[in-house]
Amino acid sequence: MSTSSLNAPTGEFEVGTQVVHSLYRKLTWRFAPFLCLCFFAAFLDRVNVGIAKLQMLDSLGFSNTAYGLGAGLFFVGYILFEVPSNLILEKVGARFWIARIMVTWGLLSGATMFVKTPGQFYVVRFLLGVAEAGFLPGVLLYLTHWFPDARRGRIVALFMVGLPMASLFGAPLSGWILASLDGAHGLQGWQWLFMLEAVPSVLLGVLVYLFLPRTHQSASFLTAAELTQLEQDIRTDREEKKGHRLGQAFSDPKVWAVGYLDLCVLLCFYSISFWMPTMLHEAGVRSSSEIGLLMALPNALAVVLVLANGISSDRFRERRWHIAVPFLCSAFGLIASAYFPGNVAAIVILLTVANAGAAAAMPVIWALPSTFLQGTAAAAGIAFACSIANLGGFASTYFLGWLKDLTHSMGTGVVTFGVSLLLGCAVALAMPKRTVNR
Repeated sequence: MSTSSLNAPTGEFEVGTQVVHSLYRKLTWRFAPFLCLCFFAAFLDRVNVGIAKLQMLDSLGFSNTAYGLGAGLFFVGYILFEVPSNLILEKVGARFWIARIMVTWGLLSGATMFVKTPGQFYVVRFLLGVAEAGFLPGVLLYLTHWFPDARRGRIVALFMVGLPMASLFGAPLSGWILASLDGAHGLQGWQWLFMLEAVPSVLLGVLVYLFLPRTHQSASFLTAAELTQLEQDIRTDREEKKGHRLGQAFSDPKVWAVGYLDLCVLLCFYSISFWMPTMLHEAGVRSSSEIGLLMALPNALAVVLVLANGISSDRFRERRWHIAVPFLCSAFGLIASAYFPGNVAAIVILLTVANAGAAAAMPVIWALPSTFLQGTAAAAGIAFACSIANLGGFASTYFLGWLKDLTHSMGTGVVTFGVSLLLGCAVALAMPKRTVNR
């Protein structure tokens, strides 16, 4: 709410309050469900290779190392093109650029069904990363144009809940496709998986271009009073002391801290998404459909905690402990899971705790950059932090695959990732309280 509203007579104050409530209710309903669905499609296309692996490796004769490298090369392309993509988005507009990202990544994800050799797998995964680069930081940047800092945790949580939902609903769907369509019309189950799950991304990309307003003035669903209130809130938010120069995106230690915090999240997420099917299979679960259902369980709790932690962080204007406490839970789950390699129940329970903790911290982490950056610095800073973070994606895929071939166990890897989360607790609590608790 604006300062002028606080100094207004009671009648004007009540009208102003009604305008604020109406404004942000409209914006939340306009953006949150749709962007959440887009993130759902993004994450599904990114990690369905974990379920596909159950058939793909035997079908194509790939080793675990080759699989891990191919899965990880996605993040190499993603990292290299993250910052350029977000800078282009700032110039050409979010509507066009996010639509372009979604259509191209959908087409490339579908093209994975045609790979025959490790080299082809490496190329298509690398190009998929290049295509998707800029989606997450682009949406986060777009939301800074519509929601001030004090409301950022909630809206980012509503957007990012699409990630655990992709595994909650996508994993059983992927398992069903793999088992039920194997051999249909001469295609194997893993080929149907990549083809069918690419379609929503392409369709949603078209809808992004048609649906997202480019500017405040083009948001025809807002009244004149709501538009005035929005522009005043965003202007007030940007008048606070924040860095805006491009160089600050790379030199500010807080950007590096945000990148490391999300790196910890991705170490946890991707080690579960890419390798939990293998853990369950080795623990004695043979059915692809059953593995898909068990993969959904770690994300049921995550959906609830993403929303609860994001809302709580906004309500109490507190960011640091809303990251540190979930990280402690996540570290415990990962480290403990290494000691129960053949126990299906223990694996599912402990990885549920690990996954939920990492998920809960994520929207709070991504509410941080806009508290100290704006403009070009925000565009580059958010993207640069994403690039740092996605090193965790590469490590959790290639490193675990390499360890699996070398030691026939992933215990050392997941313990290492758990220790990284414990270090993340210290990094979160070291962030300057007055800056980030907005």
